Amino acid sequence: MDLFDYKNGSARKSSTPGQPLASRLRPQTLDEFAGQKHIIGKGKLLRRAIEADQLTPIIFFGPPGTGKTTLARVIANTTSAHFEQLNAVTSGVADIKRLTSEARDRLKFDEIKTVLFIDEIHRFNKSQQDALLPFVEDGTVILIGATTESPMFEINPALLSRSRLFRFEALTSEDLKEVIQRSLQDKEKGYGKHQVEITSEAMEHIVNVANGDARTALNAIELAVLTTKPDAEGKITITLQTAEESIQKRVLQYDKKGDNHYDTISAFIKSIRGSDPDATLYWLAKMIYAGEDPRFIARRLMVHAAEDVGLADPNALLVAQSAAYAADFIGMPEARIPLAEAALYLATAPKSNAVITGIDAALRAVEKEKTGEVPLHLRDAHYKGASSLGHGEGYKYPHDYPDGYAVQQYLPDSLKNKTFYSPSDRGYEKNVQKRLDYFKERKRNEK
Repeated sequence: MDLFDYKNGSARKSSTPGQPLASRLRPQTLDEFAGQKHIIGKGKLLRRAIEADQLTPIIFFGPPGTGKTTLARVIANTTSAHFEQLNAVTSGVADIKRLTSEARDRLKFDEIKTVLFIDEIHRFNKSQQDALLPFVEDGTVILIGATTESPMFEINPALLSRSRLFRFEALTSEDLKEVIQRSLQDKEKGYGKHQVEITSEAMEHIVNVANGDARTALNAIELAVLTTKPDAEGKITITLQTAEESIQKRVLQYDKKGDNHYDTISAFIKSIRGSDPDATLYWLAKMIYAGEDPRFIARRLMVHAAEDVGLADPNALLVAQSAAYAADFIGMPEARIPLAEAALYLATAPKSNAVITGIDAALRAVEKEKTGEVPLHLRDAHYKGASSLGHGEGYKYPHDYPDGYAVQQYLPDSLKNKTFYSPSDRGYEKNVQKRLDYFKERKRNEK
């Protein structure tokens, strides 16, 4: 059969018919594994443990498509232990009990260890993780967990403390190129038996858009090969145009409820705080591209207008509020413009954290200091009988004094010399500081 035999509807033959290219090319040994040299490179701890068949409980975490499940299967091929696999989405406590019971018998009667791989372990709830813990502690099973979330938040501390963590990084461009070349050269699992070439421009495009995800890159290669007719000599050439059609949109590692969501908004806010407008726009664009709720972005802008700019530029909060209203009123995609305007305004504005520092200091005083009574001259004197209690007596109405300022005590006696708000010397707060200095001078002169 020809490489493409569409007349009779036949599909291309392969060593494993029907399997996607990414599945066929899944590495079977450590030497075939691409990327993650920082944990399985020659001489690295995990590689030594795998090769010596001396595994301890471990948890793999990192973005999708970086090889967590693949490495677990490589371990299954390498270790002398019995290998079992569960998916946390479809498995429950009953499955854990069954597998651990079998593992205990296997260890007792056959002296064979059991490696239990749990994919998406972050989806196990607390009771499921607690059910697993005793068997990990006593060595009944050697746990290998895989998760795309931060194990610090998603894994029970007791289970976490008994496991060694290995972070998987997105594959580098060179890693992805190596994977793609292997797919084109492998005669058993890839397209090595056929004449398939890829231009350098097409290679660069797929690598760039795949964004460190080997599965995405291989899916693009497979689609490009399947949809490109060979020339008269039977050769298939993957051009830039073919590559663009095969992988049209970058796949962002962005889960609105996961780590990347929080890492990205953190980078966005820190870029605003650091007065870097270019980085601010980049992280904003990533959130918009990934479909983040514009109201969430607007809320963060409003918070940090007060937290990071504050009275250094009082207009910052107004700009953020206006952007929030505009985004909600007009919707996407146009909402990206007022959001970008507000983000740039905050990024380029003078910075001061005096507002948040002041209110937090006041809250700590309320929480920890002796509760202060409201001074008599500040108490409400409007209700019947208040004056007979001395409420309001001696109060100085500021508008009756020069510059609308009257020297008098406003804090409770226990806190009368306390300072909570200290303006910065940036932006509008320089003017605020001048007024406060004037008030202090008036106080000194009237003592």
